[in-house]
Amino acid sequence: MTIHVEIEPKILYFGSSIVLISTMNVDGTPNLAPMSSAWWLNRSCMLGLSSKSQTALNMIREGECVLNLPSIDLISAIESLTLVTGRNPVPESKAARGYQFEPDKFGKSKLTPLPSRDVKAPRVQECPVHLEAKLIKVHPFEEPSSLVALEVHIEKIHVDQELTMKDHPNYINPSKWNPMIMNFCEYFGLSEQLSTSRLSAVFGPDVTK
Repeated sequence: MTIHVEIEPKILYFGSSIVLISTMNVDGTPNLAPMSSAWWLNRSCMLGLSSKSQTALNMIREGECVLNLPSIDLISAIESLTLVTGRNPVPESKAARGYQFEPDKFGKSKLTPLPSRDVKAPRVQECPVHLEAKLIKVHPFEEPSSLVALEVHIEKIHVDQELTMKDHPNYINPSKWNPMIMNFCEYFGLSEQLSTSRLSAVFGPDVTK
């Protein structure tokens, strides 16, 4: 018999994809920041951020961003951006946690900027998936904290051609896509496919055929 106990964890990151958000700073330089509080519905996405972060400030001012989805081979690049911020001076709450100001996030992470089609912010060439997005609405979250949920709409989708299905070019083959997952502040990839879901017949081609 399974025994359940009550616990009080500091975070509730049960597992979600890491998103590398690129935005434009007020001086025209790009900013790059990893996050993992995101969820998706149709062509929309909700991003959980602090309204005091450089990424949130840029998104609210510019009204756009690029959501770059890294695969597991980019862990070192993501780690290099984990304790740096584009805010100068560094907010006290972040400074207390060891954050430092870094104006050149692409140089720091050794990632390559790539022009976008519909937004000013660059894409990240090394990421297999790039989602150009427009800000729709800012939703206050857990008031009176600084947390907000930024609702964005995906305007353009760019994917590594190797991820697409041979006979269905508008579909991503899930057996080839191995996103970087944040699971209780630790990095994980995906395991092998366990079974075929009946949802595959509803939303797209059966990749097992």
